[in-house]
Amino acid sequence: LDIGGEVAEQRAIVEQMMASFGRADDVATSDTTLGGVRATLVETSATLADRVVLYLHGGAYALGSANGGAGLAAEVGRRTRARAYSLEYRLAPEYPYPAAIEDCIAAYRGLLDGGFDARQIALAGESAGAGLVAATLIRAKTAGLPQPACAALMSPWVDLTLTSPTLQTKADVDPVLTVHGLRRRAGEYLAEAQAKAASPLFADLSGLAPMLIQAGSHEILLGDAVGLAGRVAEHDGRVELQVWPGVPHVFQSFASILDDGTQALDTLGAFVAGCLTSAGAPAIPETLECGDLLGAVRRPRQRLPQRWLTRR
Repeated sequence: LDIGGEVAEQRAIVEQMMASFGRADDVATSDTTLGGVRATLVETSATLADRVVLYLHGGAYALGSANGGAGLAAEVGRRTRARAYSLEYRLAPEYPYPAAIEDCIAAYRGLLDGGFDARQIALAGESAGAGLVAATLIRAKTAGLPQPACAALMSPWVDLTLTSPTLQTKADVDPVLTVHGLRRRAGEYLAEAQAKAASPLFADLSGLAPMLIQAGSHEILLGDAVGLAGRVAEHDGRVELQVWPGVPHVFQSFASILDDGTQALDTLGAFVAGCLTSAGAPAIPETLECGDLLGAVRRPRQRLPQRWLTRR
């Protein structure tokens, strides 16, 4: 995987990579729309009808798909007993900023218009998708929409100006991302003059839903995660930051081979489930432990092709 490579080639590689992770036998997917935006509905044997996760896949605003993101969406949904909608938001360079954010807010409106109370909705995403989660919270506030119950952000990319010191200090240990690659994708997504205004890191972060932010210490976007948590706290928001040592960008996607990934997803699921429960949705039975829920569908650990984990 070369995040800054030619778009068509890298899109194909990302889809192959996502497919290689596999899905548990009880995961069911179907095509649907939310607010006029295409999405993949993801359900598991644990799904309840009265709670929902709007899931935004990663891919540097140019790569990835709703179907590719369905695997992580399923694992978030399983741990929260929610149906998950993995959104097919529009990608750059064909559809530059603000097309993706417009799709995300349209989908969120679609859930509200479809009868879900905001307290029954959680937002989740990884990488650029986590950046879109933050942007959607901000746009919802600006539009006068109620905030969802909470938001979970995995390795968020929220500074499109690319000014974080960790872009340099973590470059030697990040096996996935490069500054060159991010700069190329950002240049396709928006004009340089738009970068700061489009970056959630520099927005008014007051009045947003509670957030959980997770990142690995071996990623160049570590500074984005730390910076976002700090700025939410400065705006008196509820935020929890978890930095997992020695793991890469979106390490949760490697849960089938990485124990830290499984533990992070369990923690994320508990956070989201707690927010949905406290907001009025039925609680997950106390006798149902996450390990019990997952035990029947745990897949054998796999070894990923090295070419997907080696930076070019």
